[in-house]
Amino acid sequence: MADNTMNARVSWHEDMTFVATSGSGHQVIMDGDSPGKAPSPMEMVLMSAGSCASVDVVSILQKARQDFSECYCELSGKRADSTPKVFTDIHIEFVVVGKSVSESHVERAVKLSADKYCSVAKMLEASVNITHSYRIEEA
Repeated sequence: MADNTMNARVSWHEDMTFVATSGSGHQVIMDGDSPGKAPSPMEMVLMSAGSCASVDVVSILQKARQDFSECYCELSGKRADSTPKVFTDIHIEFVVVGKSVSESHVERAVKLSADKYCSVAKMLEASVNITHSYRIEEA
């Protein structure tokens, strides 16, 4: 049976700056000040949702042999007015740039990520309204 445990360490550096080290040894800097020297923890949550979904979309489009040179997502997160200022809504818009990219393949990739594969979004959707859209730009 596989071990599904992940580990990380977050260490205070200075002011409100923290260094997070993953179990695989990768590091990111976060900052609780606004504006700070690095993304805030909530910005990291938003970026994590986009990164996770993007991995899925790119992988699915590659398997479908779509000819694209760029894929990115733009995210917008609305937060609660009172503390704790959790996300209440997140919108993820994917942009796929390529030659004759099939709209049905992009739609399918975004739907599969949202409904089945993106573990970050699946975890968040219990308390956050997450919506998706996409657009295709010809290269």
